[in-house]
Amino acid sequence: MTTSRELGVAPATRGDHAIELSLAAGERALLDEGDLRTSRIRFDAAYREAERWGDGEGMARAALGLGGLWVHEHRMAAVAGMVRARQRTALSLIDPQSSLALRLRVRLAAEKDYATGEHASIMALVAEARRAGHPAALAEALSLAHHCVLGPAHGALRLELARELIDEASRTGRRVDLLMGLLWHVVDLFSSADPHAERSMRELRDLLAGRSHLAAGGVLDSLEVMLSIRLGRFEEAEALAGVCAERGEATGDVSATGWYAAQIGTIRWYQGRIAECLPALTDLVGSPVLSPLDNACYAGLAIAAAHSGDRRLAAGTLARLRGRVQDGAPRSNTWLFAMYGVVEVAHLLGDAEAASQAYELLRPFAGLPTLVGLGGACLGSVHHSLGVASLTTGDADTAVGHLVKAVDGNLALWHWPAVVLSRTRLGEALTLRDGPRSEAARASLDLAAQEAAQLGMPVPAEASGRPAKVGRSGDRAPVLVCERQGRQWRVALGSRTALVGDSVGMRHLATLINNPGQEIPAIILAMGPAASSGDAAPAHPVLDDEAKRSYKRRLSELDAEIEELESADQFERAAALSAERRWLIAELASASGLGGRTRRFVDSEERARIAVGKAIRRVLKRIADADAGIGAELRATVQTGLLCSYHPK
Repeated sequence: MTTSRELGVAPATRGDHAIELSLAAGERALLDEGDLRTSRIRFDAAYREAERWGDGEGMARAALGLGGLWVHEHRMAAVAGMVRARQRTALSLIDPQSSLALRLRVRLAAEKDYATGEHASIMALVAEARRAGHPAALAEALSLAHHCVLGPAHGALRLELARELIDEASRTGRRVDLLMGLLWHVVDLFSSADPHAERSMRELRDLLAGRSHLAAGGVLDSLEVMLSIRLGRFEEAEALAGVCAERGEATGDVSATGWYAAQIGTIRWYQGRIAECLPALTDLVGSPVLSPLDNACYAGLAIAAAHSGDRRLAAGTLARLRGRVQDGAPRSNTWLFAMYGVVEVAHLLGDAEAASQAYELLRPFAGLPTLVGLGGACLGSVHHSLGVASLTTGDADTAVGHLVKAVDGNLALWHWPAVVLSRTRLGEALTLRDGPRSEAARASLDLAAQEAAQLGMPVPAEASGRPAKVGRSGDRAPVLVCERQGRQWRVALGSRTALVGDSVGMRHLATLINNPGQEIPAIILAMGPAASSGDAAPAHPVLDDEAKRSYKRRLSELDAEIEELESADQFERAAALSAERRWLIAELASASGLGGRTRRFVDSEERARIAVGKAIRRVLKRIADADAGIGAELRATVQTGLLCSYHPK
């Protein structure tokens, strides 16, 4: 590249006016207005023009401006690589001892540290900027360093950086430095559960009222969404989240997509509707607009999958998530949020190992709130996750201790939905510790139900699997829904869902569920959907044709599997399958008469009782394997015998 110095021509004679105009427009858009999208357009034009005329300083100012206000504003690999290449090229063309060169090195170091979850390089440049006495370089270093220490372990360091940035703003005279310092201070106070966070937020809001700044204002708007969720104003929060997402998109803030997903996911979680988010979250986890350190989407996907009944996806996502948040992995401002997901999914899947590991990782941060991003969503006290993890491992005493603190912490946050969840889990823990007749457990659960009614939110199922009450619905339990979907049946209870394959037992169970409170003779169930309570009992097969075909198909599969296992010397597994084969043959034999003709129920209520009872118990086990809560509910409410029934509590 040929520079103006090499040409021996002063930049003023070669288009410097156009370069300066583009640079001034870019700096005004970025620093004064917070318009990230417009600033990128202006700085890109300035860089191209400066490169055309060999203006190294112009290239450096433009390349610096292309970095933006935040770290990692460019998420697409090609664009991010281009910007970094421009910054390095420009750095090589200017005085390495200049303030501009230091600012470029600060930006490059911050981007590198952020991508790797480190902060040593940027903190070294903060110290260098202090020694050099370059106010603008120091202000930018302080702000960018703040991005690199957003994990839960660095709260005190973040506050120091924010306060120093506020002080440094008086030296730079730049309004953006004061705004960024105050903004970081607000975020830090919320992250540490400081009761004065909202007061500092109001101070910054008042400052922006006279003269807006789109980027800073967008963060404050996002915090307003979080506060609305804390108050249980879900409809208001959802509307505000939509407005924030639109403004973020218009401003060019690439983080707006992730913020919106976290906010809507949090709202749906407290509404008991997280399963609805499964399709959107499935798409989002592969989006290139998310930060490489953002694991909140995996947490949401795992929870949504578990609640939708897809245990395989839930377990797979949990395994992936654990690999990304395990000890030693970078901890960003989504780490606590992701750990909340690990704990909840481990609880739903009964994975004590995952819960135990999560407990040890979270324990140092027990006193913090679970925030995501720059405070756009909050899931309450970390004590809640520690309590749920202890519930999963069966440590009732520890669970009670953490959940008592979670209730207190969430009350202090004015996070009413989180209070409801923590009270409910506390009731579970007290039941586990003191037994089902615990007055303290019942008091906690009853109070949670009352508070849920005030908020219009459902209470999660208790540890026993009993369904919780739903607020503002007459204190009735959620309706159990059973519907066929192709070759599967969907059994849903509140936010819980189990998917099981079609079978004779599942059809018997569906008949009971769809006729709550009615006693149906087992022999009528065995006769199938065409029968009614007034039909005569005789002459229906013990096993219908579809059941016999299913049994025979399984026998063929077993013969092949047993032969394969025996040829591989896996005799123990072959013996287990042989036992199943003998049982199937016995079932078919008992259902057949002379000449292989199907035996009939002729006034044989006892035979019907046995066959129908076995079929229903088998399907209840499959449902419990898919969702323990729904399985426990059905075991408590379905009765088999000569008369079968479903009596919802």
